[in-house]
Amino acid sequence: MEARLNFFAHPLAGKVLKHINSANKVVADSTLPHATQELVKIRASQINGCGFCTDMHTKDATAAGETQQRLNLVAAWREAKVFTEAERAALELAEQGTRTADAAGGVTDEAWANATKHFDEDQLAALVGLIAIINAYNRVNVITQQPAGDYQPGMFG
Repeated sequence: MEARLNFFAHPLAGKVLKHINSANKVVADSTLPHATQELVKIRASQINGCGFCTDMHTKDATAAGETQQRLNLVAAWREAKVFTEAERAALELAEQGTRTADAAGGVTDEAWANATKHFDEDQLAALVGLIAIINAYNRVNVITQQPAGDYQPGMFG
């Protein structure tokens, strides 16, 4: 499969990615746990059908020490016993924040209240930002049909 547009090499697209990457760096440097960040990125990418991001974030999570069992169960996190209550709250918020077109009400008050039990305001801001950012990356990659499978952890710096 060939990408429709080499978004990584195109000058204008590069400027767009630079700003998305800057926002991502702010979230990455926040106090939101790194494992939670990767789980959220994986789940949103699965929902959006972004093979490129699913490949990237499962490999990054593995490189950071995430277990294969947990990675295998991200799509079925509700039935899995391997996630903390905080991670479950983040995954629920990620799902609802990603599927806004599927639910006219958007993110439920219950999902938000549950997230507030586990994360402080800075972490909530990072989590909301992360959900928005990974959805932006997913859309870029799905629209341009970026092929999946060649990512190596750390290749983007």
